[in-house]
Amino acid sequence: MRLLETLKEKLGPQGILDSPEAMAPYLVDWRGIYRGSAVCVARPATTTETAAVVAAAVGAGIAIVPQAGNTGLAGGGTPRAEGPSLLLSCERMNRIRAVDPANYSLTAEAGCILSHVQEAAEAADRLFPLSLAAEGSCRIGGNLSTNAGGIAVLRYGNMRDLVLGVEVVLPDGRIWDGLRALRKDNTGYDLKQLFIGAEGTLGVVTAAVLKLFPRPRQRVTVFAGIGDLKSALRLFARLREASGDALTSFEWIPRHMLELACTHIPGSFDPLAAAHDHYLLIELAGGGAPGAQRAVAEATLAGALEDGLVADATIAESEAQAKRLWFLREAVVEAQKPAGASIKHDVAVPVAAVPDFIAEASAAVEAALPGTRVLAFGHLGDGNIHFNLCQPQQMAGSDFLARIGSLNRLVHDLVSRHGGSISAEHGLGQLRREEVLRYKPPIEMELMRRIKVALDPKGLMNPGKVL
Repeated sequence: MRLLETLKEKLGPQGILDSPEAMAPYLVDWRGIYRGSAVCVARPATTTETAAVVAAAVGAGIAIVPQAGNTGLAGGGTPRAEGPSLLLSCERMNRIRAVDPANYSLTAEAGCILSHVQEAAEAADRLFPLSLAAEGSCRIGGNLSTNAGGIAVLRYGNMRDLVLGVEVVLPDGRIWDGLRALRKDNTGYDLKQLFIGAEGTLGVVTAAVLKLFPRPRQRVTVFAGIGDLKSALRLFARLREASGDALTSFEWIPRHMLELACTHIPGSFDPLAAAHDHYLLIELAGGGAPGAQRAVAEATLAGALEDGLVADATIAESEAQAKRLWFLREAVVEAQKPAGASIKHDVAVPVAAVPDFIAEASAAVEAALPGTRVLAFGHLGDGNIHFNLCQPQQMAGSDFLARIGSLNRLVHDLVSRHGGSISAEHGLGQLRREEVLRYKPPIEMELMRRIKVALDPKGLMNPGKVL
């Protein structure tokens, strides 16, 4: 194929993978649900090389599928099985181009691993706050393209809130250099936001200027036992009022999820003396006088204990203890796999609606398929709940997964009724592409399609995703 020869000339031997064995890891998604095909995997090392790849592929009429760390959960970075496509991996574009402590900004290429960006910020005595389970392998390009969230959204926002500027290779091969490090620029449309969360359907993000923050001098980690979610929201309000921006994380773990982790994940443990229906993993981080954040946590918890909002709580006495408590948050994710086949929902509702949504959705699912185990947990502080369902113990996994359509409808209809979103963090990709049509207003879909046609009139940029 002439395209392959052209790309080999432009990128050199390190820049192209075309053997089935070398390409295989790029053609299947992280969960093993989606598998596709590609004429080759292009691995440009610079923005100029990326532009050359896009221009050559478009000239040949070949679709382009951008991919970062391949840790996505909606199939957005996996090529489709039908139709020829070129997979464009950004893994070799992995330089930290600049760190500007005075401007509290950092410029990173799309192939930078998230944890490396965190480390570069820390070396400059700054914080890049995006944090999620895959941070040791996910890459900035994917974080941008999916508008990644994670455990610190409550304080710092999604990826969309952490970007000052972007550099993008457009679907015709031209380069838009929007790497501005400004916090104020009122000169028209904020074009960078078109590409954040677009899952590679409007262009290839090759670099970004990221916001940095002061590195917290104090961190306080709390594990609390509570009786119900409405009490949790009352505690949430008190902590926000008492601490302001210091409240960084407010995570919810129900009792049965903690028990599941203790059963299946070595190293899991029960931090409190007695069992409670629900648990909260809370973190405050900030500056101020030594011990200030701990004093806020202790005073607020003492009041909550007196008022019956909290049944028991423990505060980590060291960084090692804090890490052990955060280990439990990841353990509840890992424990679901050995529990059986699961149907996953990454949903968001307004924070105040979380208790009612959890109760209504749990009842609806259990009525529709008795024995279904609701494995819900998540970011209570920002309303993003991972409302996952596990197969009834007496049912085969394949039979349970055959019910995915009807169970999705039950859950997502309730999400919509509460004014929520059917994809809070993971994106639409291939997974929710059709389903979103039921929940997004037609005018929003029309506007999205118009933007797609305007920027990618040939429809070659990551086709079959989002739209």
